[in-house]
Amino acid sequence: MQTDAELILDPDTYTSGVPHDALTRLREKDVVRIADHWAVFRHEDVRTVLRTPSVFSSHRGATQIRDPRPADLAYVQRMMLNQDPPDHTRLRRMLTKAFTPRAVAQLESRIFENARAIVSSSSGDFASDVADLPLLTLADIFGVPRQDRVLLYDWSNRVIGFEDPEYALSSSSTSGMTDMALEALALRPADGRDPRSRDGMPDLYAYAHALAAHKRLHPSDDVLSNLMREDISPEEFENLFWLFSVAGNETLRNGIPGGLIALLANPSEYARLRADRSLLPLAVEEMLRWWTPVMHFRRTCVQDTSLSGQEIRAGDKVVVWFSSANRDERVFTSPDRFDVGRREADHLSFGHGPHFCLGAQLARTQMRAVFEAVLDLPGLLELDGEVSRLRSNFQNGVKHLPVRLV
Repeated sequence: MQTDAELILDPDTYTSGVPHDALTRLREKDVVRIADHWAVFRHEDVRTVLRTPSVFSSHRGATQIRDPRPADLAYVQRMMLNQDPPDHTRLRRMLTKAFTPRAVAQLESRIFENARAIVSSSSGDFASDVADLPLLTLADIFGVPRQDRVLLYDWSNRVIGFEDPEYALSSSSTSGMTDMALEALALRPADGRDPRSRDGMPDLYAYAHALAAHKRLHPSDDVLSNLMREDISPEEFENLFWLFSVAGNETLRNGIPGGLIALLANPSEYARLRADRSLLPLAVEEMLRWWTPVMHFRRTCVQDTSLSGQEIRAGDKVVVWFSSANRDERVFTSPDRFDVGRREADHLSFGHGPHFCLGAQLARTQMRAVFEAVLDLPGLLELDGEVSRLRSNFQNGVKHLPVRLV
């Protein structure tokens, strides 16, 4: 029989759901030694780690549980996700213009239009259908031609779902793609190499440089065009493109179907939301708390410290568990209950501190758009088959969510 520690690290566990009972037991111990790292489960401890990059570094060992290969570490350290201030601050500043409240407001009508079209013409697989909304939004913001947006879908499948056979060698139709997309796809490896390494995604980097060259000649008002005007190294550019392409859509792609699963599992809350649309902003926050798309991130301690009485040494790996912190009894009343009117909105699904998600407001807008469209349907959605979950201990993923309108 597996221990709680073994259970939460085993990707097979998550094909049947997040092991919240195990996380609750581990949370009672505050900070726990698991394998080669310290695991942090309490809400306040997680916040402490995330807001203190001078002690808990994103840069030293990057932000995944597994240690990158030595040959890969120096490269992935150039990614904004894997940097500390002031380098992180410099790169983040290059992107903030695209995510200001004003910029998001300008996109809102298009987002709501796309969401209505997607929900009203559903194929019956809600997870597959709504995956296109963040792709459309990201393509518009970043400057990727819409006909190439499926590349973002496949890249994120390969990176996030590398432990899931259905996603690991993801490949979609190339119909209508640009020539630069087709040329990049010719470089796609077919040998199952690790997509988290620099040499595992040659098609992504080839496309990034081809699109960048196009934007230099034909600039417009998008993130990529703006980046071409900045003092940015090739490695920093490649890593920003990777981050946008993968993280920019994967979290929301799973958060939206996770929100619907929450409603379907709690029909009284579904009815409550239908009766009172003013609860929708709170309901979106509750969906993000209850489902928690990204389940953990890693930091590396750079000086001796203590956390909840546990001594942690410089060089130690520290992993914060959002899926536990978002169910912490010290912060949330009846944390396992899904409550569309909950006003304890201090969830950590967008992180905390200097790495707080740059696209949080954009993600909220897209979730609100989808569920406005769901509430506009002339009936209720209900499950029409078995939910298929991603085999991953990192992303709380939904591959298929069959539903019907009744």
